[in-house]
Amino acid sequence: MTSFNIHSLSCEYLETLLGTDVKVPRFGWKLSSDRRGTNQQAYRIQVSESAANFDAPLWDSGIIESDKSVLVDYGGPEVRSRTRYYYRVRAWDNYGRESDWSTPSWWETGLLSHEEWKAEWITPDSEALDKDAKEVFLLRTRFHAKPGIRNARIYSTAAGVYELYLNGARVGDDLLAPGWTSYRQRHQYQTYDVTAALQDGENGIGILLGDGWYKGELTWLSKRNIYGDRRAALLQLCIQYEDGTEERVATDSSWKASTGAIRMSELYAGEVYDARLHQEGWSEAGYSDGEWFGTVSVPLPFDQLVAQENFPTRVTETLTPQRIVRTPSGETVLDMGQNLVGRVRMTLDVPAGTHIRLQHAEVLDKDGNFYTANLRKAKQIVEYISGEAGRVSYAPHFTFQGFRYLLVEGLQEMTDDRLLSGFVAEVIHSDMLPTGSFECSDPMVNRLQSNIVWGQRGNFLDVPTDCPQRDERLGWTGDAQVFIRTAAFNYHVGPFFTKWLRDLEADQRPSGSVPYVIPNALEDYTSTMWGDETYTSSAWGDAATVCPWTVYQVYGDRRLLEQQYGSMKAWVEFIRAQGKEEHLWNTGFHFGDWLALDAHEGSYFGATPVELVATAYYALSTRILRDAASVLGFEDDYRVYGELLNGIKDKFRQSFLTSEGRMAASTQTANILPLVFGLVDGIERERIASDLNELVTRNGYHLDTGFVGTPYLCLALSEKGYHGTAVKLLLQDQYPSWLYSITKDATTIWEHWDGIKPDGSFWSDDMNSYNHYAYGAIGDWMYRYVAGLDMDESVPAYKRVRIRPGISSGDLTYARASFESSYGRMTSDWRVVDAIVHVDSTIPANVSAEVFLDGARIDSVTESGNPLQAADGIQSYVETSEGVLVSVGSGTYRFSFKRGR
Repeated sequence: MTSFNIHSLSCEYLETLLGTDVKVPRFGWKLSSDRRGTNQQAYRIQVSESAANFDAPLWDSGIIESDKSVLVDYGGPEVRSRTRYYYRVRAWDNYGRESDWSTPSWWETGLLSHEEWKAEWITPDSEALDKDAKEVFLLRTRFHAKPGIRNARIYSTAAGVYELYLNGARVGDDLLAPGWTSYRQRHQYQTYDVTAALQDGENGIGILLGDGWYKGELTWLSKRNIYGDRRAALLQLCIQYEDGTEERVATDSSWKASTGAIRMSELYAGEVYDARLHQEGWSEAGYSDGEWFGTVSVPLPFDQLVAQENFPTRVTETLTPQRIVRTPSGETVLDMGQNLVGRVRMTLDVPAGTHIRLQHAEVLDKDGNFYTANLRKAKQIVEYISGEAGRVSYAPHFTFQGFRYLLVEGLQEMTDDRLLSGFVAEVIHSDMLPTGSFECSDPMVNRLQSNIVWGQRGNFLDVPTDCPQRDERLGWTGDAQVFIRTAAFNYHVGPFFTKWLRDLEADQRPSGSVPYVIPNALEDYTSTMWGDETYTSSAWGDAATVCPWTVYQVYGDRRLLEQQYGSMKAWVEFIRAQGKEEHLWNTGFHFGDWLALDAHEGSYFGATPVELVATAYYALSTRILRDAASVLGFEDDYRVYGELLNGIKDKFRQSFLTSEGRMAASTQTANILPLVFGLVDGIERERIASDLNELVTRNGYHLDTGFVGTPYLCLALSEKGYHGTAVKLLLQDQYPSWLYSITKDATTIWEHWDGIKPDGSFWSDDMNSYNHYAYGAIGDWMYRYVAGLDMDESVPAYKRVRIRPGISSGDLTYARASFESSYGRMTSDWRVVDAIVHVDSTIPANVSAEVFLDGARIDSVTESGNPLQAADGIQSYVETSEGVLVSVGSGTYRFSFKRGR
C-alpha cells in the first residue's frame, strides 16, 4: 500500500497562532509520499469552531483543482474577535490518491478593532513615584472569578517593556515584550491563554514595567524618551464562563503601584537587583497593598495597536561555563566558550547581604585581561544583593548582554567547582524556527557556518540589530538587506521581516527616503554628522526593495509584497528625484563600500566611488520594483520601470566603464556590482569577470571588500566561471579573510576583518563589534554554490529547485546542505570518492528540480545504480558542453559519475 499524507499545517507561517488580527489568514501544509514525482492535483480546506466537529463547517473550500499548498487564503465568513478556529486539509495527487484529513490545527483571533479596548493606559501617580525613576514599577490589582470558567485571555502591552504575573506565577515565557516597533504608528500587543492559571474566587494580577526601547537609553548619543516620557501598561482580561456570561478585568486608576527589588534595568546598562526589597506575593490576591501608591490614566492612543507579528523573544538555549580564567590583573572570569547574546542566571547559596557584581565582555585583550572598551558607554553590568542567607536563583529581567566572558566579583571565597556550577548563560533571541544546515569537508568552514548562525541568533532580537553589545544595537537597514538571503536559509524569518518591514514603511519619510535604522531611533541625527538631510544612503535604504522581494522569493508571500509595494515604489522615486539627471545617483551622502580594506588610512569609506555604488543599487531596486509590478499585475508600472532600468544601465556603462569595456575603478567591489546586478552583458561582462578574478588572484586570494562588495564577491566569481577562485578565497585563513577570525578563536562574525590583529592588538575601541553579522552573508553563497542548493527564482518558495554541486578541483571533497522550505525538507549532498562524484538530493512532494552534474556525460551517469533512462522519477535529461542536466520530480535520488569530459 502506498502512502500519501498531509502534515505540518500552518496559519500565517505558524503551527498554531494565538491572538492575531489578520482578518484573512493564509494556510499552508506539506505533503509526504512514498512515490517519486508526487504532485498535488487538488485540495480541500475545512474550517470549524469545534475541533471535534467538522460535519457542519464554518467554511468548506470544496475541492479546488490546484497544486498550491503555500499561503492559501481563507475564504469563509468574516472572522470574529476573540474566537478560536480549527482547520484541516486533505489533498489529491497525480497518482489518483486521496489523503486522509490532516490532524486539525487552529488559529485564534485577538481584538480586531480598536473600539474593543476598554482598558486604560495606566502609570504610577507621578506625585508618588517619579516618572523618571530608575526602579522598575510594580502594578497590581485583585479580582473575583466565579466558578465555571470556560476560557480566559489576557490582551496586554506596555509603553516600555513588561512581564505579567498571575496569582504569583509568571504568565508566558516571552521576554522584552511588547518588542520594538515604530511605536507611534505601530505598537504590538500580546495575547495570553490564562484559563488554567485562574482560580475560583479571589485572584491577583501584577505587571512589572520597565523603560525598554520606548523610554530608556538608546544609541551612542544616550538619547532617552524617544517615544514618550512616561511608562504605561495596558491590560484587558476577558473571562468567558460555561453559562455564557463574560467578565472583564482591565487596567484603570483603581490599580495600585509600587517598586520592589529591581532598582534599575536598562538595555545597555544592565540591572541592579536588591533582594532585600523583594515584595513576596505581590501579584497574589491576598497581598496587602495598603501602603502602595495610586495609578493614573495616561492619554495614549489605541489606533496604533497591532497584534503580535514577530516570533516572541525567548530563552532558546542554555550554556554552561567552559573554564575559569584568572587574568593577569587578578580578576575571576568565566568563559562560556561562545560569544552569545542573552543573560546570566545564577543559582547559588550565599550569605545574607552578599553583593555580587557581574560584568560582560566579548573578548580578552592580548595580555589575557578582561576587555570592555569596545562597549563604549554600554556598561553591561548586573548587580545582585542577596536577602536572607540561602539559595539564590536569579536572572535579570529587562536587559540583555553580548558576551562570552563574565567577570565575577563578590564571590571571592567560593570554590571553582561552585562557580562553574552556579552560573549558566541563557541565550536570548527571537524564537525563529531553524530551517537550514550546511557542512563541508573543511572544519574551519564548518566553524564559519556556526559563527554565521550564532551571529544571526545574537542580532535577530526582535529587530535585525548591527551589534548586540555596545551602545548601539540598532536596526541598520544596510546590514539587514545584505544578510537577508543567508538569514532565510538558517532560520524561518518570514514573521520576523514582515514585522520589521512594516516598521520600515511606517518610518519612511514623505519624500520616500528610508532612515539608516529601523525603528528610527537616530531620528535626524545624521544631518548633523554628515550634513545630509535626506537621512539615507544607497545600499541601506534599498532594504525597502531587497527585503520584501527576498521574502516573496523564499516564502512566496505575495501579500507582503503587495503591502510593501507603495514603500518600494516611493524609495525608487526618491532616488529618481535625487540625481542631477534621471538615470544617475550622484548626489547626497552614502556609506559606499563601508569598512572596505581599500579605504584610505583611518577612513571607514572604501575606495569604490560612492556614485558607482549608488547607481548600481538604483538599478537593483528599479529591477526589483519592475519584477514586483509584474508579479502583482501592475502592467503600466512594469513598462515604466523597465524603461527606467534600461536607462540606468546605459548611464552606468557610460559613466563607470572605460572605452575598452572595463571598470574605470579598479577595486574588487567596482567589478562585483555590475556582474551581480546585471548591468553589463556580452564581452563587457566577460572582461569585468576576468578582471575581478585577476584582482583576487593577484591579491593572493585575499579580499579587500566592505559591506557592499563582500556579500556578492564569491557569488560573482562562481556565476561567471571562476568557482575555483571563489573556493580558494573562502578557504583562505590568512588576514584578510573569512577564516582569519577563526584562527583568533572567533565564535561569531566580526565587524572588522582585523578586529583582532595578527599581533593580538585591536583594530579600535571605537567601533569594533565581535558579533556583527553582515560579513556572514557569505553563507548564502555557501548554500547555493558550494553545496549547490538553490531555487528557480521565477517560481517562488522553492517550488522548483536547482541543484548544482559546487565541486572544486579537490579543495573540498564533500559538501551538504538542507533546507526546510514551505513545501518540506530538501537537500543537496555531494562528495568525491576515488574520483567518483556522488550527488544525493531530496526533493519534497509537490516540488520539481533541475539537477546539474558538472563534468558528467550521460553514458557515465547512474541513478541509484541504474542508467538514467531506466531510473524512476526522471522527467528528462540532456547533455551540454559543461555536463548533464537532469529534471526530476519529488523523491530521493543518488547520482554517480566519473568527472571529466
